[in-house]
Amino acid sequence: MRPGRRFGAFDAVVSAAGLLLVLLAVPGIAPARAAAFADGLPGVFTAHRVECVRHPGHESCSWLGEFRSDDGAVRRATVAFYGSDRDMFTEGRQTRAFDTGRRGHVYGPGGSREWIAVALLLLAGLLLTARPLLRRRHPGRARVSVAGTGDG
Repeated sequence: MRPGRRFGAFDAVVSAAGLLLVLLAVPGIAPARAAAFADGLPGVFTAHRVECVRHPGHESCSWLGEFRSDDGAVRRATVAFYGSDRDMFTEGRQTRAFDTGRRGHVYGPGGSREWIAVALLLLAGLLLTARPLLRRRHPGRARVSVAGTGDG
């Protein structure tokens, strides 16, 4: 933006897109933080079956099973063990897990790296939202005419 240039339609669209990314990221901050540190209700995950989805050139598998909290107060009949793959378990195998409150998933003691995607989404949103204001403060270099080009 040149100094004195108004906030245009393009700037509005970029800022709106940034705001949308921020709104998408914010609800994921607390769950991603909890998952990163395996901060939740401790218990045991029992593997029941593996489910796979095939994409062109790629297959993604997750183990589904049951989670029971250590105190016996919480039992979740069908949850996925986040980050599992086809070879991670066999039917009936149990492992330590944490329920962070995320619907449909429990996490292993090592936590997860979901926070990276949430942080990048939030950062991109903040930068896009602030872009028109940042460009207004730093308008770029002034053009300098070169001597001998016929400018005068």
